[in-house]
Amino acid sequence: MKPQSPAVYRHPWMIVALLVPVALLNYLDRQMLASMKFSVMRDISDIGLEANWGAILALFKWVYAFLSPVGGYIADRYSRRHVIAGSLLVWSAVTWTTGHVTTYEQLLWTRALMGISEAFYIPAALALIADFHTGHTRSRAVGLHQMGIYVGVIIGGFGGYAADHPALGWRWAFELCGLIGILYAVPLFLLIRNAPRAVDGLPARPSPAGAVRELAANPSFVLLVLYFTLPALAGWIVRDWMPAILKAEFNIGQGLAGVSATLYWQTAAIAGALVGGWLADRWMRKSPRGRIYVSAIGMSLIVPAMFGVGYAPQTGLLWVAIAFLILFGIGWGFFDSNNMPILCQIARPELRATGYGIMNLVSISCGGFADWGFGALRDRHVPLFGIFGVFASAAIISIVLVLLIRPRYTEPTVAPAPH
Repeated sequence: MKPQSPAVYRHPWMIVALLVPVALLNYLDRQMLASMKFSVMRDISDIGLEANWGAILALFKWVYAFLSPVGGYIADRYSRRHVIAGSLLVWSAVTWTTGHVTTYEQLLWTRALMGISEAFYIPAALALIADFHTGHTRSRAVGLHQMGIYVGVIIGGFGGYAADHPALGWRWAFELCGLIGILYAVPLFLLIRNAPRAVDGLPARPSPAGAVRELAANPSFVLLVLYFTLPALAGWIVRDWMPAILKAEFNIGQGLAGVSATLYWQTAAIAGALVGGWLADRWMRKSPRGRIYVSAIGMSLIVPAMFGVGYAPQTGLLWVAIAFLILFGIGWGFFDSNNMPILCQIARPELRATGYGIMNLVSISCGGFADWGFGALRDRHVPLFGIFGVFASAAIISIVLVLLIRPRYTEPTVAPAPH
C-alpha cells in the first residue's frame, strides 16, 4: 500500500474536528439542567420532591436508551451523515423549547423529546470516526471526540452561575444553546461525509433481527455490554447529582458547586482520554489486547475514586472530594476513549453503530434507574459512602469482565483513503 498524501491523511481528522462541537453541544444541553437544579425547582414549583427531580433525569435516559439501538441501526443501514446532522437540528430545537416550559409535566416532555433526538447521535458519530480511523489512530480519534463531551460538561457546570445571574437565568441559557445548535447543523451537513463501505462477503445491511442475533451470539459483545454498563452507573450519578451533592454536603453556592462538580474531573478526563488513547494505540502495535488493557487500567482508578467521593463529606473538606473526582476523571478518560475501539475489534463495521446503540440501551437504562434510586435514597438519608461503595464494587466486577473479552478483528496499520 502506498503512503497517503498529507491531504488525504488529514481528512479523517477533519471528520473528528467537525464532530467535536456537536459532542460538546450534546452534553452541554444535558448537563446544564443538573447544574441549574435549584433554580429550576424554585421556578417550577410543582416539581416538589427530590424523587421527582430524579424522575426528570431518568426519563431522558430511558427514552435515550430505548432509541439508541434504533438510531444505531439507521446509521448502519443508511447514512451516518444524515443521522448526525438531523439529530443535532432536532435536539437543538428541543433545547430552545426547554427554556420556555412552565410546569413539571412540560419539563418531562421536553426531556423525553431530548432523549429521542440525542439517541441518534453518539452511535452514528463514533461509528463514523471508526470508519475513517481504521488503523492505529482509532483510540486517539475517539478520545479527541470525547474531549468535546467533557468540555460540554464543564461549560454546563457553569450553568449554575448563569441561572443565578439576575440578567440571565436558566431559561436564557437553554435558548442560547438551542440557537447555536440549530445554526451549526447547516454547515455540518454540508461539510461532513460518509466513509466508503467495504465489502467483506457478509451481508452489508442486515435486518434489525439479524443484527441483534449476530451481536447477541457474540460472547465478547455481551461482556462488553456488561463492562460498559456497570461503571456508567457511577458516571451518571457523578454527572447528574454531584453539583447538588457538593452544595448540600459542603454548604457552598449553586455556582461554585456546579463548577466544582464538573470542571476538575472533566479536565482530568480530557487528559485521561488523550493519554489513554495514545497509550492504547501504541500498545496495539505489540498486542491486539492493548486497548483492553488500557481500559482495565482506567477502571482500576475509578474504584478507589468512588470510595473516596463517598467518604469526602465526612472530612468536611471540599478539596478532598475534588481530588477523588480528578482520579475518577483520569480513569474515565482511559475507559471512554476505548469503548468503541474495543467494539470494532469484536464486531464487523456494518454492526458498529447498532452495537453501540445496544450498549447505550442497557447502560443508560440502568443509569436511569440509578438516578431515580439515588434520589429516593437521598430522601431516606442513606449515607453517601454506602451508595458510592456499591458503585465501586460494580467497577471491580467490570475489570474482570473486560479482561475476558477476546478480539476477533485485526486493524490495518494505515487508514484507507476515502473516495
